[in-house]
Amino acid sequence: MKTDEERVLILDFGSQYNQLIARRVREIGIYCEIKPFSFPYEEIKAFNPIALILSGGPSSVYAENSPKIDPRVFELGIPVLGICYGAQLMAHTLGGKVVPADSMANREYGRTETEFDINSTLFGNITEKSITWMSHGDSVKKLPEGFVATAHSKGCPFAGFEDNNRRFYAVQFHPEVSHTEKGTEILRTFLMDIAGAKAKWSMA
Repeated sequence: MKTDEERVLILDFGSQYNQLIARRVREIGIYCEIKPFSFPYEEIKAFNPIALILSGGPSSVYAENSPKIDPRVFELGIPVLGICYGAQLMAHTLGGKVVPADSMANREYGRTETEFDINSTLFGNITEKSITWMSHGDSVKKLPEGFVATAHSKGCPFAGFEDNNRRFYAVQFHPEVSHTEKGTEILRTFLMDIAGAKAKWSMA
């Protein structure tokens, strides 16, 4: 691989969908690799990604032994997309608050109608309502400073949130799975419109 080739780094927090995230990124036409959440900060810098994706996972961010991230990754100056646990971890690390779901009604699993702010950067290319695939028990209760809510569902007031100035984006649902109707469009917007990928890579 040439050193100037654009690439995306996916940090693995234990999601069953990690390989699917990578597949979607590659289908869009961008080289990517999956590394464990413990991948050292200096090696992340050396990898020189154009964007970083934080995967989902089964843990709770407030649990003592839950996987964490080096806060310095948010100082790299590159776009970051947090998915499910990755979204909660972003909120938690940057000063927001994540809590267990208030009730079983707030524990979403499966196909969920979700409403989007189509004036947001991440959701500007999709419809105002569509189906997403949720799988979470915890919820973001308070957004970090600088973030605004960009999507919600019946049980999740912060199904999407972003800090456009720093190019940090988060989704509580899984855009990589086929059940999320506009998932590929969301990933394409993040990678091409926000991260500026040229998308000229192929498996060949």
